[in-house]
This record gives sequence, C-alpha cells and structure tokens, in this order.
Amino acid sequence: MSEAKVVFEVSADGVGEVTLNRPEVHNAMDDEVIELLTDIFRDFGSRGDVRMVTVTGRGESFSAGGDLNWMRRAADYTYERNMDDAVALGTLFRTLSELPKPTIALVNGPAYAGGTGLISACDIAIGVKSCVFAITEVTLGLIAGTISPHVVRAIGARNARRYFLTAERFSAEKAVSMGLLHEVVDDHEALEAVRDRIVGQLKRGGPRSLAETKKLIAYVDSKDVDAEMVIGTARFIAEARASDEGKDGTSAFLEKRKPYWVKA
Repeated sequence: MSEAKVVFEVSADGVGEVTLNRPEVHNAMDDEVIELLTDIFRDFGSRGDVRMVTVTGRGESFSAGGDLNWMRRAADYTYERNMDDAVALGTLFRTLSELPKPTIALVNGPAYAGGTGLISACDIAIGVKSCVFAITEVTLGLIAGTISPHVVRAIGARNARRYFLTAERFSAEKAVSMGLLHEVVDDHEALEAVRDRIVGQLKRGGPRSLAETKKLIAYVDSKDVDAEMVIGTARFIAEARASDEGKDGTSAFLEKRKPYWVKA
C-alpha cells in the first residue's frame, strides 16, 4: 500500500500538524493533495481539541507547487474542467487563510508557485536559511491566478510585479525583507525550536480571541478608516469584552492567575 500523500495528527498539546508527504516529487500538489488538504484544514478548523495548525513538507522541499503529471493532464481538460480545478485550488488557499485557528508554515526547503501560496495563506511563516522561492507560472505560459490574493498581500504589489513577471528565484533573506517569511533560522533543529516558542506564545491567547483577531485583521485590511470602520472595530472589542473568555481573561489578569484556557 502506498503512503498517504498528506499525513496529519493532533499532538497532545492541541497542535494540528499537517505534512506534505511526497518527497520523491518535492511535495508537489495534484488534485488529490488539494482535496486532502482542504478536507484536513476544514476538519481542524471545526475541532475543539485543535488550538493551532502547522504546515510543513517531508524531505528536502516544502513544496514544488503543481505536480507535473497533473499539469500534463490539465493541458487536455476543457475550459470548464480547468475552472473546476482552479476553483478547488483557490478554495484550498482560502480555507487555510480563513482557518479560525493560528496557522504556522514551517518552511523546511524550497517552495515554488503553489508552495508559496500555502506559505502566504498561513498566519506565521518561518524558514530555514537554505530555502529558495520562485513564482514560476509565466515560464510555463501560465498565470499565478489562485495564489495571487495571498502572495500579493504577503509581499506587496510592487514586489509581485517583479517576481511574478520574472519568475526569478529569491533567497530566504529576501523573503523576509518582502514579508513572505517572518523569520529565518539556520537549520531544521532551529526550525523546531522556533516552532515550539511560537506555539507556546499562541497558547497564551484565548481560542475565541485568536479566531476573532484573524477576522479583525481581514476586516481592517479590506476597508478605509472611516466612520464605518470605527463602528466595526468597536463591535469587535465590545463583543470580546462581553464574552466568557474576555471576562475570565480580564479577571485572571487582575487576580494574577492564569485564564482557563492556559493549561500549564
């Protein structure tokens, strides 16, 4: 029996761990992988025992993007079939981006095309210094359509103009300067250490508060600062203050104790 293309588990401390498991093809994604990832992220998003989610790749690469055999098949698809495939891929990135739990990309190696989409859709991204990146679609006569909302938000339109058009490779350090990565570490051991540190920090946040904060950021990022924005952001904090989580968190701070969601 062949190994699963994506493996996942929930650790004892509530971390949903997702690993692309196709090292022989540099964790390239096909239609099966896209469906598996979407289902896993939806499941993790609804589970109370999952506090946060990590995404990484097995082997030397994070993800090479689209699987070549899948892309060869797609060349013979009808327009309607290609639309269905593209919508499925875009839905994957949106599902990851809107997951009501913090998400961490642990970039263990090179990431190209759709691999950069996965990273950009995560809330936090840490990579080893040997990583290289590229948005390569134009070299195949294609367009980085479904990843574009997430990558452009991560690196900005000006950087997108260069790297979407030239398909140049860029380093982990350059990825940090553009916003694709938050931090670069020396090696895989250091990557795990930073993962543990970030997981520890995220555990301090209330589950409802973390989910609503993600919604708040998306809301603020999409609107002008006007009267509607004042009311909208006020609603976020008012609802938080009135929630059980907000009440206990405030009381815990004043009483110098841990809130109920902090177990250790």
